[in-house]
Amino acid sequence: MSGSTGVAARRTALFLLFLIPGLLLSSWVTRTPDVRDLLGASTTEMGLVLFGLSVGSMLGVLGSGALVLRFGARPVITAGICAVLVSMAVVGLGAHLHQSVLVAIGLFLCGFGVGGGEVAMNVEGADVEKITGRVVLPTLHGFYSLGTVIGAAAGTLLTVVGLPVLWHLIVVSVVSVPMAFWSVRTLPYGVGRSTATKSTDGPAPRLWRDSRLLLIGAIVLALALAEGSANDWLPLIMVDGHGLAPALSSGVYLGFNIAMATARFVGGWFLARFSRPVMLGASAVVGGIGLALVVVADNAIVAGLAVLLWGAGAALGFPVALSAAGDSGPNPTARVALVATAGYVAFLVGPPALGFLGDHYTLRGAMIVVLALVALAAVLTVPLNARLQPSPPVPEQARPAG
Repeated sequence: MSGSTGVAARRTALFLLFLIPGLLLSSWVTRTPDVRDLLGASTTEMGLVLFGLSVGSMLGVLGSGALVLRFGARPVITAGICAVLVSMAVVGLGAHLHQSVLVAIGLFLCGFGVGGGEVAMNVEGADVEKITGRVVLPTLHGFYSLGTVIGAAAGTLLTVVGLPVLWHLIVVSVVSVPMAFWSVRTLPYGVGRSTATKSTDGPAPRLWRDSRLLLIGAIVLALALAEGSANDWLPLIMVDGHGLAPALSSGVYLGFNIAMATARFVGGWFLARFSRPVMLGASAVVGGIGLALVVVADNAIVAGLAVLLWGAGAALGFPVALSAAGDSGPNPTARVALVATAGYVAFLVGPPALGFLGDHYTLRGAMIVVLALVALAAVLTVPLNARLQPSPPVPEQARPAG
């Protein structure tokens, strides 16, 4: 690490690098009803457009680890954040030109940048934790959620005033450029690259036979789908399923992200007092109650308030499950990568599958599938709690990823 690069500055840079993707992605999500109308797309067609985001995310995550080992975290983070910044302009242009393929390409770039950059940023965050001896990674993911809150709030306002989608997405990208430029320049070179020789490939194939890891993988798949389905479909669910205006649906999405951010910032307090399986079970129950109310309640106010439970329940699922995977046995890197892949399968399959179901059974009806999987995840935390050995809570928090 460069001697001129202060640890405090690195930590601040990472906070911003997590915040920016949240800001840009939520800006896009708040405009999905407008984009759908500009494209003249059906629910199934919107699912295929969103598939670009999922494919990009999966490819970014799968390729990032090897790139970090070869080049270090900083170049991968730089490439990722640049792809995210460019992607929003491509999405906005595609919507403006009524070109679904161009919007899908823009979302692919966004997913590729976010997915690839996230792995490298977690490597950076883990390095800062080793240097300082303090927990950093949970707060990093909190800043991602904070970015979604800011983006959703701005998106709601700009939807109300009628700013065209193209200019909205260009503005948030331009505003983010100085933060991104300063942040990547603040990061040192070489972090992550020196660990290449420590990689162990032998145990990885046997991980598929680890019952604890399979339980965690099933749980994270369900909870990742609960989070991803809100990011993909929540504004449209509130517009098509509960009759809200696009601006009000963006406000509901803002509430979802506020609940997510709050739960992530305060989640450490609960994780210091309860085991990870207990927290995963509680998250699944809370999120499941919120989802159920969104599906069955015919009152838009009740559904809008239930979204807060949905967000609070989804907030800790993905990071806590990945952290539990890392502590479930030897070769933690391979364990986290395996479980993270399960989560991204949910992000990959979810948008088109829910879009197809939404065309046939409405989006509210399609969410029953998500609800069933979340309920299953709650049940699976019981045997998981029996199989995971307890360990001190404070050191455990130093390992969340994803």
